[in-house]
Amino acid sequence: MRIGELARRSEVSVRALRYYEEQQLLESARTSGGQRDYPEGAVERVRLIQQLYAAGLPSKTIVDLLPCVSTGLATQAMLNQLKTERDRIATRIDELGQAKTKLDRVIGQVKAAGVVTEDPSVVTEGASTAEASTAAVGG
Repeated sequence: MRIGELARRSEVSVRALRYYEEQQLLESARTSGGQRDYPEGAVERVRLIQQLYAAGLPSKTIVDLLPCVSTGLATQAMLNQLKTERDRIATRIDELGQAKTKLDRVIGQVKAAGVVTEDPSVVTEGASTAEASTAAVGG
């Protein structure tokens, strides 16, 4: 498939795909006219690269780990790095879960106190004007 189709199917910009090639994260063959031609599996590979970037892995680490994703084989060092990255992501997930729990608590408090419009004297649910004014200023 051509680069435009890969970009469309993977929902990644053409520029990002070229960058992935520069970083040796993605490979393409070239047509006789010099256009990039990607295999069908490139869509899933791009999605994996995007997920790993979103998880905070730098391109160098992704480059080091992608061979074991492709082949299922890894050196002990690669396996250790995979485990380290997995543990780091698990820690981040826990931290995000804690942040979500705190935000849920704040949302519950705000709903109980009343949702305030730009004018703190207007309360749309739950509280009196005095309570809403206190909630609006964090008191």
